[in-house]
Amino acid sequence: MSTDIVLKVQGVSKRFGGLQALSEVGVEIRKGQVYGLIGPNGAGKTTFFNVITGLYTPDGGSFELGGMPYRPAAVHLVAKAGIARTFQNIRLFPEMTALENVMVGRHVRTHSGLLGAIFRTPSFKKEEAEIAQRARELLEYVGIGRHAEFRARTLSYGDQRRLEIARALATDPQLIALDEPAAGMNQTEKVVLRELIDRIRKDGRTILLIEHDVKLVMGLCDRVTVLDYGKQIAEGTPAEVQSNEKVIEAYLGAGHAQAPAATH
Repeated sequence: MSTDIVLKVQGVSKRFGGLQALSEVGVEIRKGQVYGLIGPNGAGKTTFFNVITGLYTPDGGSFELGGMPYRPAAVHLVAKAGIARTFQNIRLFPEMTALENVMVGRHVRTHSGLLGAIFRTPSFKKEEAEIAQRARELLEYVGIGRHAEFRARTLSYGDQRRLEIARALATDPQLIALDEPAAGMNQTEKVVLRELIDRIRKDGRTILLIEHDVKLVMGLCDRVTVLDYGKQIAEGTPAEVQSNEKVIEAYLGAGHAQAPAATH
């Protein structure tokens, strides 16, 4: 296996009762890529995303992260393995400050343990100070450092989205998985989001992006997989995907001459 492949997933299937939500779906994401996952409503995007990140248990498939097998058995285990995710519906701790929310994400990489926390040992205090410093750096990185001491619920919608990304980055993931990060954003907020994702990629991170905004996906992603009715109907560069007849039909219906427009 090539060492630059961060995530390799093959043959994933998932059934809910009588519904076959996924049938033999797979992706191969290389280091430093922004990889898009798109499809019409009900295509299976969220199900596939939730299987990869441990929210759903797959019926079948193989999973490798950084060249090593991993089992997507639970979200916290997947986070420890090296995949951090955000959610379509923001899941912050609303009464905690922005700083505390990011610190929570960082704790997946701590070493002091429960006894250190109870007895406030010197090593625990040192580690907590380092966590707080790293959390402040990440808040600055995503552009909301000035809101470090604000409660999460008081932040604007766009800033809450960026806070979620900062918390995900705090886990030092091999792969950051963004679930509909542009959902509910206005055009100005989307521009800021695109700049942030591009910055994260340029800094060497690898990103899996599930998004309804096809224009955003096509302008950001290196490669794209398209799902329809739980099956993988296309995979390739944005240009290849946009000209794929199956993709055009899935989005627009037979008889249309072009796929969803994109700008770069």
